[in-house]
Amino acid sequence: MKPLTAEGEARKLIEQQVQALQRFSDALTQEFEQAVNHCYNANQVIVSGVGKSGHIARKIAASMVSTGTQAVFLDPVEALHGDIGIVSNNNCAVLLSKSGSTEELLRIVPALKQRRTKIVAIVGNTRSPLAIAADAVIDASVEREACPLNLAPMTSTVVALAAGDALTASLMTRRNFTAEDFARSHPMGQLGRNLTIHVSEVMKSVETLPVVQPEVSVREAIIAITSGSVGCVCVVNSVNELVGIITDGDVRRMLQEDRDINTLYASDIMTPDPVRVRDDVLIGTALSLMEHRDSQISVLPVVNIGGNLVGIVRVHDLVSVGI
Repeated sequence: MKPLTAEGEARKLIEQQVQALQRFSDALTQEFEQAVNHCYNANQVIVSGVGKSGHIARKIAASMVSTGTQAVFLDPVEALHGDIGIVSNNNCAVLLSKSGSTEELLRIVPALKQRRTKIVAIVGNTRSPLAIAADAVIDASVEREACPLNLAPMTSTVVALAAGDALTASLMTRRNFTAEDFARSHPMGQLGRNLTIHVSEVMKSVETLPVVQPEVSVREAIIAITSGSVGCVCVVNSVNELVGIITDGDVRRMLQEDRDINTLYASDIMTPDPVRVRDDVLIGTALSLMEHRDSQISVLPVVNIGGNLVGIVRVHDLVSVGI
C-alpha cells in the first residue's frame, strides 16, 4: 500500500479526533449534570492532572476563571508538600487522568475527602480507582490514540479538553454569564475593547462633520466632502434625521456616468437610507456592520435613539482604539 502523504496523515488524524468526540458526546450521561452541579455549588473549583492531562487541566482552570467560575490549577505533587492548603470547605475537585490510576492524583484523594471536597473525575477508565472514588464521573475514554504508535496522548487529551470545555460552558449558562461579564475579565484584550467601548466614545461628533440637506447642489456637496476630510458628507432633513450619505465613491461613480453636475442635487447621487449604527452600541457591532457585507464600507453614520445624526465612525477610528 502506498504510504500516506503528510496531508493524508493529518486528515486521518483529524477524522479520528472527530469520531472520538462524537462517541464522547453520545456517551454523556446524567453524571455530567451531577458534575456541573458539584462545580456550580462549590465556592472554588480545583482542577488537577499530571503530564499531558496536567496541561489540559491548566487550560480548563484558566477557561473557568475567565468565564465566571472561581477556579485554580493544583499540581498534585506540590499539593502534598503544602499546596493542598488552597483547598477549603465547599470546594470541588476536577481530576483528569486517562488511566484513572495516576498515582499522584490518587495520593491527594484522601486529603480532598478530609476537606469534604466533591470529586469529579474525567477519566478514560470508568472502573478505575479514581472513578470509584469520585462523586461524579465523566467518561472520556477513547478507542485508540491518533498517534501512529497509539502511545502519545492525542485523542484522549482532545476528549478531556472537550469535557472540560463542556463543564465550563454549562457553568457559564448556569451563572447567566454575559458578554459584558466576559469583557470585565479581559479589559486589555481586543475582545474586552469590543465589548466595553461604545461607538459614542470613538465617533466624530456631528459638530465637526460636513452635513448637507437633500436639496443642495452636488457642487456644494462635493465642496463639503473636501472641507470635511472624512471622505463623505451626511445628508439630513430639516429636523436633522439622517436620510442619506454621499461618499467619495458616489462622486466617482457620478463622474463615470458623465452626468451634468450643474443639474444634480445631493438627493440625486446620495445613497438613501444608508447603513447606520446607534451611538449606544459597542464598537464590535459597528465593525461587524462595516465588514459583513457584500461590499465593505469604511465610514458609518451614527444616530441616536430618535434617528438624528450625531456623528460618524470610521474604520480608522476603530483601529485607533486597537480593535
